[in-house]
Amino acid sequence: MSEELETERNDVREDGRRPPRAVVGSHRIEEEMFGKAFDGRVVRRIWAFVSPYKMQVAVSVAAVLVFTGTQLVIPLIIRYAIDNGMVVGSPDPSALGWAVAAFALVILINYGASFVQASVVGKVAENMLFDIRRAMFGHLQKVSLSFMDKTEVGRLMSRLQGDVNSMQEFLETSVLSVGDIVLLFGIVGVMLWLDFRLGLLTLSVLPVLFIVRIFWLPLARKAFMAAHVTNSVTNGALAEAIHGVRAVQSMDRQQVNFTLYDDKAHANLRTHLTASRYAQVMVPIVDSLTGLAMAVVIVVGGSMVVNATLDVGVMVAFLFYIQRFFDPIRSLTMQYSVMQRAMASGQRLIEVLDVEIDVKDKPDAIALSPQMDGSVEFRGVSFGYNPKHPVLKDVSFRVNPGETVALVGPTGSGKSSAMALIHRFYDVQQGEVRVGGYDVRDLTQESLGRQVAMVLQEPFLFTGSVFENIRYHKADATREEVIEAAKAVGAHDFIMSLSDGYETGIEERGGNLSLGQRQLLSFARALVADAKILVLDEATANIDSYTEMLIQKALVTLLQGRTGLVIAHRLATIRGADRIIVLQNGQLIETGNHDQLMAEGGLYSRLYNLNYASFDDIPDAELEAAVEGGSQT
Repeated sequence: MSEELETERNDVREDGRRPPRAVVGSHRIEEEMFGKAFDGRVVRRIWAFVSPYKMQVAVSVAAVLVFTGTQLVIPLIIRYAIDNGMVVGSPDPSALGWAVAAFALVILINYGASFVQASVVGKVAENMLFDIRRAMFGHLQKVSLSFMDKTEVGRLMSRLQGDVNSMQEFLETSVLSVGDIVLLFGIVGVMLWLDFRLGLLTLSVLPVLFIVRIFWLPLARKAFMAAHVTNSVTNGALAEAIHGVRAVQSMDRQQVNFTLYDDKAHANLRTHLTASRYAQVMVPIVDSLTGLAMAVVIVVGGSMVVNATLDVGVMVAFLFYIQRFFDPIRSLTMQYSVMQRAMASGQRLIEVLDVEIDVKDKPDAIALSPQMDGSVEFRGVSFGYNPKHPVLKDVSFRVNPGETVALVGPTGSGKSSAMALIHRFYDVQQGEVRVGGYDVRDLTQESLGRQVAMVLQEPFLFTGSVFENIRYHKADATREEVIEAAKAVGAHDFIMSLSDGYETGIEERGGNLSLGQRQLLSFARALVADAKILVLDEATANIDSYTEMLIQKALVTLLQGRTGLVIAHRLATIRGADRIIVLQNGQLIETGNHDQLMAEGGLYSRLYNLNYASFDDIPDAELEAAVEGGSQT
């Protein structure tokens, strides 16, 4: 909302410190890329997104098992061809023909199973990715502002993108890991079945691999973690430098910033080189063990063939199996890291999906009728972002239908907080906020939103056309209604001067428009919404005098026939209000029109008599003196 609202939020924190960020946005979780390899709770929750596609998953697993079976059968076919179709002295041509036919059939089945598995798993993973993103977006649209107040949204969204991708990668590779496990045990079983002694001798190299991995895994995990941390720090520094490029250039900090970034980039390079070495060191080790196992088979198996205690085909089959034996081990090693990332990512996704929605409709909530009178009433309202430190304290006032009321007071007095309660962005701790005679907690949020339009100090424009932005609050508004609203608030002329008029594209956050132009579009948006209640939160701040003149005219049109609540520091806006409510330290201390308040000689009168055009222009010393004078009175 406004700068004042942010001030009020910060003021209520204990000891003047910001509150801890939500867990999903914390640095600890942000950098925790690796967790335990299996978390039952995470798997159960993620399975909810997989279960609609469980038939497809079953088909893909079956395809992987068939594919794995063909991998096991191929060396056996080669063994049969060698021992029966290529026997020296008495070869059997039919055996060789049968072997060729079987080989062709197995290759065909292998291709079909691989195609089915890849296509089905790919579709399931994409669908699951889509479902998770929809669920995340839908939930984040509904979460209460109290959650967003304490969450670093940029980091949250950045991590959620990576977390969802991690879950997709996990699903794709976990199906393949089933085949890897079956292939590993299948190779061991077939080798022991072909020749038990040679099989045991071949497997004797495995303890070396396990010993190496015992020492390698913790060091590699630490190196990967360090690489991720430095990568996050470097990217953060890069993003900060890009966002703050104006400040950097204005203070001639380019070289200093480059040096600081260069240090971070070099640290990132060093950690990535270390991680790369650990990632690659296992490749030559596995290749060496594969060569050692093959040497054992050739030497020992060859001597057994010479002694006629082993068939040539069996030894050749052993060589094929050894070549494939370490592939599933290498794949399962990679899958272990994928699972670690997936469990950490899944935990973060669950934490966001489980964020409780504080402000939600009652089961029996009623819809606010468009024919409601438009009144607003505060009855003994006490509210604080931290309940221990209330921003509003037992505030009561009523705004009659069609009345325009201005809320004034020093920064941090609770004006913006009061406006937030009317739209029910937050719920009060005590008292009632009533709109149209109903407690806002008894109304549906959708119907309340249709009857309360807000214009903020810094209007938010979305990427799209001018036309779509003006009718954002009322998506079914016609072009005639949009143009009429733009003309009424004085925005039509500047819109028509744009390259494509109402179809002109607006850049991110309205970057290709001036602040005054963005504000005029927000007024047109509020007019198109045709809400009974209009809330203006410092809508005339930070603009030039000419634009202020246009907006003052637009205000007259906007407020006609509507209930208006205006937070304004400019005295020209305040004087035109039907009534003025003065807040100080969260309490209502004065109410009345301009002449009445001037006659009372209270805080409003003292601030007005300081002869500043805006309450924002009053120096802190004079403002404090005026407030202290009111307290003594």
